[in-house]
Amino acid sequence: MTPHRARIVVAKPGLDGHDRGIKIVARALRDAGHEVIYTGLRQSPEEIVATAIQEDADLIGLSVLSGAHMTLFRVLIEELARRDVDDIAVFGGGIIPDEDIPLLEAMGVRKVFTPGAATGEITAWVAEFVESLRERV
Repeated sequence: MTPHRARIVVAKPGLDGHDRGIKIVARALRDAGHEVIYTGLRQSPEEIVATAIQEDADLIGLSVLSGAHMTLFRVLIEELARRDVDDIAVFGGGIIPDEDIPLLEAMGVRKVFTPGAATGEITAWVAEFVESLRERV
């Protein structure tokens, strides 16, 4: 990873076909200087992980509006573990009830953004995360 720049795979897992929000987030992340790979609609967690590995991603960002967030994030994190990948962080957002956020964080999701989160909030978090990685090196 270059300073302050990350490779980020953003994805819409499952059957959710609403991609306006993820496209706005992808654009904001690109505008902030990151390399963004959007996998498109209706990707399985396994396909998303395969893409992230292939693209040497630093982060995976999921957008889930279908209500299946607990399952989709869990399967994706399990797939990362199954493939022995511990250097790709997961964040995401969508229509996620507040009471599920601590459960997702306990699973290993680094940050969850809910509806109404400003793109600046997302890009600021990514910048802080990237900086924390640089400090560890």
